[in-house]
Amino acid sequence: MSKKLLIISNGSTFMVEAIEKNLKAAGFDVIKCEPKIKDLKEKLDDVEIVLVYLGDYVDEARDAFVYLKDICIEQEKSLNVIGDATEVADLNRVAPQGTIDHIFSRPLDVKMLAEAMVDIGEDSGGNVKKFSILLVDDDPTYLKMVKVWLSKKYRVTVVNSGMQAITYIAKNTPDLILLDYEMPVTTGAQVLEMIRSENSTADIPVIFLTGKGDKDSVTKVLSLKPQGYILKTAGKIKVMEQIDGFFDGLKKE
Repeated sequence: MSKKLLIISNGSTFMVEAIEKNLKAAGFDVIKCEPKIKDLKEKLDDVEIVLVYLGDYVDEARDAFVYLKDICIEQEKSLNVIGDATEVADLNRVAPQGTIDHIFSRPLDVKMLAEAMVDIGEDSGGNVKKFSILLVDDDPTYLKMVKVWLSKKYRVTVVNSGMQAITYIAKNTPDLILLDYEMPVTTGAQVLEMIRSENSTADIPVIFLTGKGDKDSVTKVLSLKPQGYILKTAGKIKVMEQIDGFFDGLKKE
């Protein structure tokens, strides 16, 4: 199990102290810091798990949360938050939901939280590095569903537009992009063209997600030479078989 855990909070409260106490009892080496870039730079490198205790300070600490989100993505740290719906919504403006592994709502059962963090620690402490997937789709329901399916085995980041995908891969290199073919404004085909046009992103594998399985539609999708396609009507078992098969092929190369 990954033993070091960073708690980020705006000052110390009775609840934060209770959380720290229970995490230590569960075997964690707990480090605490304020939501400030300077503090994060000093303490983030030593941990694999981050737990943020949100409050009404999120907007004031916007730059710190942008930095935190970027580091957690780049270094594959597990980012987890505690907060109510409003606080989480404020955080999602700078850290999209797909970058957060777990959200714990208040009122909080501290013992259950500690048990959940132990499970997260066991996942983070594994010897096998998880492949990273960027999931791009404008349908929030589909995004949430597929992220749940994939997150047990892979590190999944979600965005809901083509331009958000381009912005993300400008700073990050996922092992695979699952790209909705039929998006508005910037289509999947246009996104793939932009990805292939840049030397830094041209080799990122792309599998299209499409809702059309007829011969003409599939031929049109495959003419763009992606690494494959997945029908959006496919269920969990079929989707997981295709993604697992793709990564199994990478391991054999």
